[in-house]
Amino acid sequence: MAKLNWGLIGGGEGSQIGPAHRLGAALDGHFDFVAGALDHNPDAGREYAQRLGVAPDRAYGDWKEMLAGESSRADKIDLVSVATPNATHFEITKGFLEAGIPVLCEKPMTMTIEEGEEIVRISESTGTVCAVNYGYSGYSLVRHMKAMIARGDLGAVRVVVCEFSHGHHADAADADNPRVRWRYDPAQAGVSAQFADCGIHALHMASFVTGQEVDTLSADFASTISSRELEDDAMVNFRMNGGVVGRLWTSSVAVGRMHGLAIQVFGEEGGLRWAQEQPNQLVWTPTGGRNQIIERGEAGLSPEADRASRVTMGHAEGMPLAFANIYADLSEVIRASKEGRDPDPAANLYPKAADGLRSMAAVHGSVESASQKGAWVDARPPMYR
Repeated sequence: MAKLNWGLIGGGEGSQIGPAHRLGAALDGHFDFVAGALDHNPDAGREYAQRLGVAPDRAYGDWKEMLAGESSRADKIDLVSVATPNATHFEITKGFLEAGIPVLCEKPMTMTIEEGEEIVRISESTGTVCAVNYGYSGYSLVRHMKAMIARGDLGAVRVVVCEFSHGHHADAADADNPRVRWRYDPAQAGVSAQFADCGIHALHMASFVTGQEVDTLSADFASTISSRELEDDAMVNFRMNGGVVGRLWTSSVAVGRMHGLAIQVFGEEGGLRWAQEQPNQLVWTPTGGRNQIIERGEAGLSPEADRASRVTMGHAEGMPLAFANIYADLSEVIRASKEGRDPDPAANLYPKAADGLRSMAAVHGSVESASQKGAWVDARPPMYR
């Protein structure tokens, strides 16, 4: 089976996220890395792309050059990943979708709700796949958690508690560190810092596993380091369209937390607990029963979990493999479209443009709520109300 052609925008040398995308795309042999515009410095981007094996004529100086070059090729890319600063996501994603090239965009997909709605409409009207990299939904046991809830193991879900808190921005002396400073600058980060950066991962996880969407929310934001214009700690309460009550905490000043993405779901018949730093174990507690440890790779898991697991039980699977599951989903969906067939239903778990739009609506809703001292607000995008 021939590999699909893949291109990357951003993710250049020294990038935090670029290596995870390259590993994820290559891991299962679905994609060849054939094109890239990897750096805001055109010469540096071209040089680095060629060091990674990209042919000189497909090592581009910027995304517009890449779009023009790839659109005119018979062997153009089948998927492009956008791993650039937040404020550029909309323009790049829109350009490639309009050219009929599927996109995997880093989150947040856009800076505004209006931009998000436009991306959803373009994707729907052109039939071109647009995915958003909520990559943690690719973990095998997260998918098994979703399957358990969907088949009714927990009964009716009552409460979901999620968090994504770390302490890597807790030092006020880092105020001028460029890798930190931009995250709290409204001109570069938008209306929100920590919630838009990490909190929406936790919020997406809550929707992903429960199968419900956020209707309303109430938020409290804090800038615990006074020089920051945007929040570095947030608490968000939310209500979902199927009746689930939600609680979310996200922070960048939680000293001692390394990554801190975790989720708990409590239902009539039991509870589930999963943490990204221990991704091989899912804790299941039936009501009135004892804690049970579900191990990734063990016999009897759901088809969704089995499809997302590669190595034998007891061996660690990490974040690049979770990303690889998103890429595997997209490969199956893109191939199915090319071949005129229905994709494997389990591949439809990849996060879509609608998920990116709902996240942006939640970000703006949280900002509005926080400015009104926690008033409850509608968190739905206007097009879904």
